[in-house]
Amino acid sequence: MSSSRASGRSVVPSVLHPRLRREIRRPIGVLGRLGDHAIFYARALRSVPHAAIHHRRETIRLIAETSMGAGNLALIGGTVVIVGFLTLATGSTLAVQGYSTLGDIGIEALTGFLSAFINVRIAAPVVVGIGLAATFGAGATAQLGAMRINEEIDALESLGINPVSYVVGTRIAAGMIVLAPLYAIALIASFAACHFTTVVLLGQSTGLYSHYFSTFLNPLDLVWSFVQAFAMALLILLIHTYFGFFASGGPAGVGIAVGDAVRTSLIAVVTVTLLVSLAIYGSNGNFNLSG
Repeated sequence: MSSSRASGRSVVPSVLHPRLRREIRRPIGVLGRLGDHAIFYARALRSVPHAAIHHRRETIRLIAETSMGAGNLALIGGTVVIVGFLTLATGSTLAVQGYSTLGDIGIEALTGFLSAFINVRIAAPVVVGIGLAATFGAGATAQLGAMRINEEIDALESLGINPVSYVVGTRIAAGMIVLAPLYAIALIASFAACHFTTVVLLGQSTGLYSHYFSTFLNPLDLVWSFVQAFAMALLILLIHTYFGFFASGGPAGVGIAVGDAVRTSLIAVVTVTLLVSLAIYGSNGNFNLSG
């Protein structure tokens, strides 16, 4: 018997040192997770050319599933449909708010300028990023998570198939192929919704709206808008495939992985928008409004 028990006193373990160790290990764990993300992203990007060449059928299937949906969600749950509805609503809201706000100071004629300026630089990229994260991104996380907990990914490895190339590279290739027409549709829908709301519903003349719209629609802004959309889409796909590929804990773990992926990708969308705006447009915005 120890001397402490012999003396009748109980020894209370100190919680200071375990708590201190946890606090010290926390930033180390964060750095470790960031390193895991970086390694997986590098492997996934390296596997895209191989997936596009050697897994063409799977890539084509994912392109169809990404754009128009699959099964019971076909034609109503595809990314194109969801993003189209989102951009239509965003363009209409922008027209209503812009026309009303500018009308308070007597310059409602500049509603066309808002459509050409805000839709291209902010609204369309953000809406497409959110739509892509909520549809294809969340679906990819759920699919990969289900494959992981059902040991289908392990089965691919046992067959000598690179799982990163087959289940991750194909999805990244399909998403990037679909993005170009998808984003073009989103921009056209936002422009059309803003034009219809301003001209037909609010009564502004077509010539006045078209004049300011065409005057302030900068083709270079369109190019940078596509670049921004591609950067956001690539980051969203990498994030969602990572969380799905390493999901664990059964069906509940897959749900947690989907939630974590969506939250992370939404933060990535607004972060990319901010960084691109600072890098490309700077403080002056490459814009001069003068009469």
